[in-house]
Amino acid sequence: QVQLVESGGGLVQAGGSLRLSCAASGSIFSINAMGWYRQAPGKQREYVARISSGGTTDYADSVKGRFTIFRDNALNTVYLQMNSLKPEDTAVYYCNGDLLVSGRDWDDYWGQGTQVTVSS
Repeated sequence: QVQLVESGGGLVQAGGSLRLSCAASGSIFSINAMGWYRQAPGKQREYVARISSGGTTDYADSVKGRFTIFRDNALNTVYLQMNSLKPEDTAVYYCNGDLLVSGRDWDDYWGQGTQVTVSS
């Protein structure tokens, strides 16, 4: 069974920082791109950031210059360093990965989400 498990969410004041982690585990042969999405109450899930297997990164305009995505391929883990947090960053953050799993083809996998709350 393949799992993506997020951690690191919590409550922080505006201007503060948090680091999210997402560890992939299970019968994984390879991991391609990994990314982060978020969903605020009453809104659709939106893209935050993405990193390729080679380390190329991409960010939503709303987080550019404040968030940094990076990964540790040896640990099958992706991180999201969030600085200068704003109340509008409050959301459940979801990890996403494009994985090649034993006995299956490449597919998209999602974590269960971790809550980030930024107080003003």
